[in-house]
Amino acid sequence: MGIHSPVFCKKLAGAYFTPRDVAETLVAWALRSSNDRLLDPSCGDGQFLSAHSKTVGIEQNPFSAQAAVAAAPWALVHEGDFFLWAAETPERFECAAGNPPFIRYQNFKGAVRERALQLCSRHGAAFSGLASSWAPFLVATAALLKLGGRMAFVVPAEIGHAPYAAPLLDYLVESFSTVHIVAVREKLFPALSEDCWLLYAEGYGGAAPHIELTVCDTFKPSREPPKPTVKIDLAEWRTVWSRRLRPYVLPTEVRSLYGLAANHPESQRFGSFASVGIGYVSGDNDFFHLRPSEAKRWKIPGAFLHTSLRNGRAMPDRQITLKTVEKWKQADDPVLLLRLKRDQDLPASVIKYLDSSAGMAARGGYKCRNRTPWYAVPDVQVPDYMLSYMAGRTVNLVRNSAGVTCTNSVHAVQVQDRALAAKFLPQWSTPFVRLSCELEGHALGGGMLKLEPREASRVLFPAQCIAENAAAEVLETGIRVLQKWRHYAD
Repeated sequence: MGIHSPVFCKKLAGAYFTPRDVAETLVAWALRSSNDRLLDPSCGDGQFLSAHSKTVGIEQNPFSAQAAVAAAPWALVHEGDFFLWAAETPERFECAAGNPPFIRYQNFKGAVRERALQLCSRHGAAFSGLASSWAPFLVATAALLKLGGRMAFVVPAEIGHAPYAAPLLDYLVESFSTVHIVAVREKLFPALSEDCWLLYAEGYGGAAPHIELTVCDTFKPSREPPKPTVKIDLAEWRTVWSRRLRPYVLPTEVRSLYGLAANHPESQRFGSFASVGIGYVSGDNDFFHLRPSEAKRWKIPGAFLHTSLRNGRAMPDRQITLKTVEKWKQADDPVLLLRLKRDQDLPASVIKYLDSSAGMAARGGYKCRNRTPWYAVPDVQVPDYMLSYMAGRTVNLVRNSAGVTCTNSVHAVQVQDRALAAKFLPQWSTPFVRLSCELEGHALGGGMLKLEPREASRVLFPAQCIAENAAAEVLETGIRVLQKWRHYAD
């Protein structure tokens, strides 16, 4: 496992590395003979290499490569970019094991990324621009196996829900006769926010009839993976669950009920009657949001100010009213957005504020200096509802009765079909919709639930016949299970 991976226990040269018992468990399964050659595509400090006598590792970080050589002096360790090496090497291996680096798409860029995506595309896996590095690593590694080969890897739990992971899973089931994923609820690596699962794939060159999934609370070292909890039908996985595995941690009764609602013609997704987007990005929140006392001191007219919800913590339970706004103002909170438009005549007081020392600092910021004029905040809207971006126990949806705007720390919801909204939005606080928020969102770390706009658009409102007959205790059980998996209930 190489530098930047999320999964590690020992720190070395700025990176943490895989615990010994995890490495030995995966290697023990991958090997079928003492003569098997094993590949670790990102070998880090050599934990996987040292567990077998015939190993080859690739590591980009020179300090880690040196540590790998020291840990496994018999191993052949290549220092450099794995994707470049993989594209050129004629070598093929009986097995592979490791912990691929987890580099998010924002930092997985440049020539390395381009080589990775091109190589995966040649092997039939087309990743989106949002793919993190570990997924292409697994495709490129699989392509270096001999027919019948096996691989065992630590993978981020994002394999269970991230859209960018779907091409990887499609590739795996089309390339291996058995694909087995072990979902471990308790953190394999408690010091890190990232949850990790285990991947076992066997029979390279075949095709899997289903995905085997084991749902367990804790990792236990063993030469064999635990028996599957469920064998996932590929058609159901692709259609009902949009190629996500996380719903399968739910009890069968809960999953069946949700699937029934998802397939009912009278059920609706949030995005079918409302658009969910982010609020505006000011470029300098401290400068563009004034307290009422500051606006008064600078003599800025009210026509150039618009009350704004700055973050989810300020959201009331059900709606933002004029009384809510008055409460913010009485507390002298910085809720007044300086809302200026291009080609607008500005009074002297506003110009004076723009030319203040704070204004001079603000205009040098990245967002401000890349828009014209720098002081005109774009995409300011007055949504019908505000939706919390991150949540603990529940996702909050509040009606915007006061006509305020909002920053990108919350989601802006615009109703497109008012008849459907009037019919379904009263269900928001029901157990079914709360369960749907848990299912469609994803864990962020620290027990928080995150809903991206795309995920929020998928929140499901069940048909009336299902809503009336669904047992609340069954749904509440599902909510508790998913909250437990995101560690909110720990």
